[in-house]
Amino acid sequence: MTNITKLYCGVSQPADALRYGQGHGAPKAASERRPIVVWNITRRCNLKCIHCYSDSEAREYPGELTWDQCRGVIDDLAAYGVPGVLLSGGEPLIHPRFFDIAGYARSKGLRVTLSTNGTLIDPEAATRIKSLGFAYVGISLDGIGATHDHFRGREGCFDKTVQAFRHCKAVGQKVGLRLTLSRNNIDDIDRILDFIEAENIDRVCFYHLVYSGRGSKMVDVTHQDSRIALDKIIDRTAAWAASGHPKEVLTVDQPADGAYLYLRLLRDNPSRAQEVL
Repeated sequence: MTNITKLYCGVSQPADALRYGQGHGAPKAASERRPIVVWNITRRCNLKCIHCYSDSEAREYPGELTWDQCRGVIDDLAAYGVPGVLLSGGEPLIHPRFFDIAGYARSKGLRVTLSTNGTLIDPEAATRIKSLGFAYVGISLDGIGATHDHFRGREGCFDKTVQAFRHCKAVGQKVGLRLTLSRNNIDDIDRILDFIEAENIDRVCFYHLVYSGRGSKMVDVTHQDSRIALDKIIDRTAAWAASGHPKEVLTVDQPADGAYLYLRLLRDNPSRAQEVL
């Protein structure tokens, strides 16, 4: 994970704490570190995205955990002292005990975050998510309009996803955008950045394509297109920071982004490059 806002702009965000939780400072030794746990609570999904790493769809999958087993997992995570758990899937909101799982995790002192396609977040769901104390909700958006609907395999998903952002913000729920870069949406980067600004979204994660599940059948962006996209992301991140309204912008699943960011700093701000080296 490469934090462009922090490394390039030198701006730390409150969202940095999402990875550690309240009261979790830097550990003194590696043996003290505890992981943030990503828990795919179900493989089921109401959509069939073309890049899904778990090859999920709207059907039953054998072997999913019972409610008692879910509580056991949470008990173990709390006893181990993990700082937080990210509920994912599949589509986690489709799980019949989703809110029970989240509530039990919160009762055990775990910091809970959510990764979702957003289509099931209506005003009532947003209110329940907020009331349970979710630290953060990450909503996937992989393009504007028809581009996003193509990724999701269903018309109308873009409009529902946009509403999910707005429902979360309406109740004061911290929400961010997640996007997977591919050849299908690389031309949408400028419009996506405009959308982030227009909707006042404070945190954005740009993921690189994971060659797993249905994603293994897709063609990744070229190196040149990846560099062009990253330049646009860096430039817009810097502009937001310079305006006094920084957003936390990260790229994920491509360590080479860190090296490219350093080369940009060598060109644009050599003294800052030495600080982050």
